Amino acid sequence: MQYFSLNKTAPDVDFKEAAVRGQAPDKGLYFPRRIPTVEKEIINNITNFSKEELAFRIMLPYVGTAIPEKVLYQIVSETIDFPFPLVPITENISSLELFHGPTMAFKDVGARFMSRCLGYFSRGQDKKVTVLVATSGDTGGAVANGFLGVEGVEVIILYPSGKVSPVQELQLTTCGQNITALEVKGSFDDCQAMVKDAFMDADLNAHYSLTSANSINVARWLPQQLYYFFAYQQWPNQQELPVVAVPSGNFGNICAGLLAQASGLPVKHFIAACNVNDAVPEYLRTGSYQPKKAVATVSNAMDVGSPSNFIRVMELFHNDHTDISKHLSGYTVSDAVTEQTIAGVFNRYHYVLDPHGAVAYHALADYLYTHPGMKGMILETAHPVKFPETVSAATGKEVTVPPEAQYLFSRKKQRIVMEPSFSGLKEWLLQR
Repeated sequence: MQYFSLNKTAPDVDFKEAAVRGQAPDKGLYFPRRIPTVEKEIINNITNFSKEELAFRIMLPYVGTAIPEKVLYQIVSETIDFPFPLVPITENISSLELFHGPTMAFKDVGARFMSRCLGYFSRGQDKKVTVLVATSGDTGGAVANGFLGVEGVEVIILYPSGKVSPVQELQLTTCGQNITALEVKGSFDDCQAMVKDAFMDADLNAHYSLTSANSINVARWLPQQLYYFFAYQQWPNQQELPVVAVPSGNFGNICAGLLAQASGLPVKHFIAACNVNDAVPEYLRTGSYQPKKAVATVSNAMDVGSPSNFIRVMELFHNDHTDISKHLSGYTVSDAVTEQTIAGVFNRYHYVLDPHGAVAYHALADYLYTHPGMKGMILETAHPVKFPETVSAATGKEVTVPPEAQYLFSRKKQRIVMEPSFSGLKEWLLQR
């Protein structure tokens, strides 16, 4: 498989180079030169495949010969070594729970896959790979956990001060070893801009072998397709295709779902469920795409004013607004409605949503109300314990901290506070 830059002025590369580089030399995101077609045998008999075999078959065309098949099978097996249950909430809405991994967030899959790929690629290399990543919430913890102790790789995580939840901050600041956290006194967009500038800086690239673990990296982005195949495995009536509502911030997750659909996965329709950071829903309504300054909300992982991966969605549909709109609807959900949704679903159905899942639930419920007879699912992307204040206030009950997270509260945060400027980041990196 070859990957080209969406800025169209850099040479094509294979999966290894795309994963190690993160971003093309012309600042473009990498995109597969062709969309593989999933064999009909897989779709028609999907319940007969193990998760491991299914994941291997889906990822193999994207990786190509960059990783031996035996090694790739081991990588995907370790990547998905936890449950992905599809849980009914109502007669028409189910929840695909993606928080059963080690950091209780959907990003565990992409982070684990990428860490193992880079670990394989770094064998025998003299120079360490440095993963530079910005996080709006869950990416940092997932990347820290996925790369912790991986030889030949160090990780530097930038996160916005005061804009991630307590559990999220503990997950990305308490690892030590090869993980360093930078607390940036700004927004996620500031963090993301600093990371992008670092990749394009000649001095830093002379000192470091830099790559990104954000969903701009194909090794983080592409395995997110797997959730959607696992969901279809569990969908009770495969003659009645699901509408899928995805909490959307940087748009890597929903773009992976649209890619899976383009490769042959049966999905009725996608919903990009956003908070008030809604540049994409506004584009879907008007045909005009205008990135915005990010606004802080209770669904903080979606506080992205200029989503990097939307350019991949545009590429997938050849920049055709009419075609995109046939496959994708956008919804804007306020904090007040998010909190009301958490309370309403808990009181009526005894199901606890996190704020991101609540945004998706409200959007899906609205869509199904205007499309009677359809059924759908939300992607519940994080455990409610990551947002205790919002969830407890809405439900009237404390969120129980699961055993796998209790150890965090006995650990001390280790982070370096930094101003939101690339020059400060560059100076710190060069003086390390």
